[in-house]
Amino acid sequence: MIRVLIADDQDLVRIGLRALVESEDDLTVVGEAADGLAAVEAARRERPDVVLMDVRMPGVDGIEATRRIVADPALAGTRVVVLTTFELDEYVFDALRHGASGFLTKDTRPAELLRAIRLVAEGEALLSPSVTRRVVREFATRPARVPRPHPRLGALTDREREVVGLVGEGLSNVEIAERLVVSPATARTHVSRAMVKLGARDRAQLVVFAYQSGLVAS
Repeated sequence: MIRVLIADDQDLVRIGLRALVESEDDLTVVGEAADGLAAVEAARRERPDVVLMDVRMPGVDGIEATRRIVADPALAGTRVVVLTTFELDEYVFDALRHGASGFLTKDTRPAELLRAIRLVAEGEALLSPSVTRRVVREFATRPARVPRPHPRLGALTDREREVVGLVGEGLSNVEIAERLVVSPATARTHVSRAMVKLGARDRAQLVVFAYQSGLVAS
């Protein structure tokens, strides 16, 4: 059973999400919160597998709540999916940087939301290539930033650095394999090793590291 915590300041949204989640045999809602502080407290109390976290909430917002949850060693098994009203919410990148496993827009179709919960619960990142590319387009329009290389970047091989850059561009393992003319299994191995060396929780955080380190081709 996948345990889900819902954090949103709108009663109607929480009711709708609860009804959707609990309509599935393998999912259950273990708690609700109307603000970020309550979400953190509920996460520590209930130890959910997945938190559906709204960005804009009173008091402690969803980004800070995400940071606190991710930073808590006792919640190492909890994954946070940020919910946004707008596809290119200005806070999405900050949410990913603080450890969110991905994001969804609130107009996501029910079947996709349920699939996303299951994927994240299994340890996958909720950043499909198409979603990553939307983030890429958003940040491509922003003023250039000075790269801040990851402190462990030197531990990567040249091929692993190349692979991290391709992950940042939004390529899937299959697409990376095609680009580098290697097998998908080899591409997956390179991605996994890079994640371990950089201490990335998941693929979403690897995308962030790629941007911060200047590994994404302009």
